[in-house]
Amino acid sequence: MLAQRQCPSVSDQSTFEIQALRSELMVLATGCHDDARYNAFIHRYQPDLQANERAIDAYFKHRYGRSAQVEHDRFVTDLANAISREGSDMGGDFCSRNGLIFNEVLALQSANELTDYVAGKDLVPASMEICPPLATKAAALERKKPAILAKKKKK
Repeated sequence: MLAQRQCPSVSDQSTFEIQALRSELMVLATGCHDDARYNAFIHRYQPDLQANERAIDAYFKHRYGRSAQVEHDRFVTDLANAISREGSDMGGDFCSRNGLIFNEVLALQSANELTDYVAGKDLVPASMEICPPLATKAAALERKKPAILAKKKKK
């Protein structure tokens, strides 16, 4: 099954899918005590994962400016929490069902295959929004309107 595309750019979609894979494997390593295979994944794909991290950083800087790091950190935390919740919902089946993903990624012939691999998986939890549309000035003012009205009432 192909992952549902949420980003206008294939490149951005791939960047977030690789981040979701990394988070999935981190949750598996932590929850299923599989540090060795997680470390093998990180070691094998380190240059590609670092490039992906730079792409995520650039994405958040472009979208959020000064608050990029806060938004980036929030996204990574929310992603890990969403994956962890899905794992909790699976109960005892989580490690056995999802642990096979380590075998799959470590069996890939090259890092180039990683992008195709994540595109064929549905790793971004349905509860996560990636690539949200840029907020317009009008939308930002709408969000601030209750606070502005509250300040006016206090005067």
